[in-house]
Amino acid sequence: MRALQLTDGFGLEHLKLIDAPTPTPGPYEVLVRMRAVSLNFRDLLMMNGLYGGGLSLPITPFSDGCGIVEAVGEKVTRFKGGERVATMFFQKWLSGPPTIAGLTSALGWPVPGAGAELATFHEDGLSKAPDFLDDHQVATLPCAALTAWRALFEDARLQPGDTVLLLGTGGVSIFGLQFAKAAGYRTIITSSSDDKLARAATLGADHGINYRQAPEWGGAARALTGGRAIDFIMGVGGAVLSEGLKAIALGGHIAIIGVLGGAAEPLPFPSMIGTGAKLQGVMVGSRTMFEAMCRAIEARRIAPVVDKVYPVAEAVAAFEAMRAGEHFGKIVLEF
Repeated sequence: MRALQLTDGFGLEHLKLIDAPTPTPGPYEVLVRMRAVSLNFRDLLMMNGLYGGGLSLPITPFSDGCGIVEAVGEKVTRFKGGERVATMFFQKWLSGPPTIAGLTSALGWPVPGAGAELATFHEDGLSKAPDFLDDHQVATLPCAALTAWRALFEDARLQPGDTVLLLGTGGVSIFGLQFAKAAGYRTIITSSSDDKLARAATLGADHGINYRQAPEWGGAARALTGGRAIDFIMGVGGAVLSEGLKAIALGGHIAIIGVLGGAAEPLPFPSMIGTGAKLQGVMVGSRTMFEAMCRAIEARRIAPVVDKVYPVAEAVAAFEAMRAGEHFGKIVLEF
C-alpha cells in the first residue's frame, strides 16, 4: 500500500510516496482505509525539521484525516467495519485538562501519522464526524477546526454581540469566522489580499482589513468598533501582540494559535498589564471537545472551506501552495 514518508532527510524534496507493508490491527486497534488528509502549517514545519525538538526519521506525516474502518482488532468496542471516522490530533487526550501523556500523543509526530492508504489507530484516537460533510471536509476538522473551537468556546468567555478579530484567512481563521458567526459574534478578519477579504465577506465577515495597506491594523480594528475595542483576537504569530494589544478591550482575550509569522515577537509587558488582557496559547483540544464541536457543526450545518484538493502523489505541490500562501481555508490530499 502507498504511504507518504520522510525517510532520508528533511525538506520537501525528501517527501516520497513509498510502497509500505499493510498493517494489521492489534488489540484495541482499528485499521482505517484513509480517504483524505488535510495539511497544517505544523506539517510543513516538520517537513523542514523545524517542529519542536527530537525529530527523527522516518516520519509518516499528517494528523488530520478521514477514512473508512477496514477491520478492527480484538477488544475494539467503539467502531465496526464500514464506519467513517476522523483521526484525533492527540491520540490520548480524551477529555478533561491536558496531561503530559495526552500532549505527547500527537499524530504525525511522535505518533506515526495518517498519511498512508491503510493505517492503524487505537480506537480511542478516532471519532465519528457529521454525515452531511464529505470526506475532504471531515479531514479538515481534527486540528484547524478544533483549535478555533477551543479558543472561542472552551478558553474564552464571550457573549453574543461581542467582537472577535481573526488574523489571516488560513484554515484556523476561516473556521473561527464560521464558528463566530454561528454564535452571534461581530467579526473582523485580516488578509494581505482584497480578494480573500471579499471571500471572507461571503462567509459573514462584518469587516475586513488589508494588513499590507494598514500595517498598524490594531488601530484600524479598534476604529471599526466605534472605540469599544475587540473582545477576542485569534492570531497566528507576526504582530499579534504589538498590534493586538492596541485593539484589545480591557480584560479581553488573545489566543495564540501558531507561529506562522515567526516566534521572536517580544512581550510588551506594559501593554499587557495596562489592558489586563488574557494571553493564552492554544494546542488543539481533546476528543470530548471534538465531539462537542461536531454536534454544533451538525446543528448549524457549517461546511468547512476546502480551497484546494490534490492527489496524494502531488503532496509536494500541495505543500508548496501552502508555503506560498495561495490557499483560503484548507488544502486537502486525497487517496
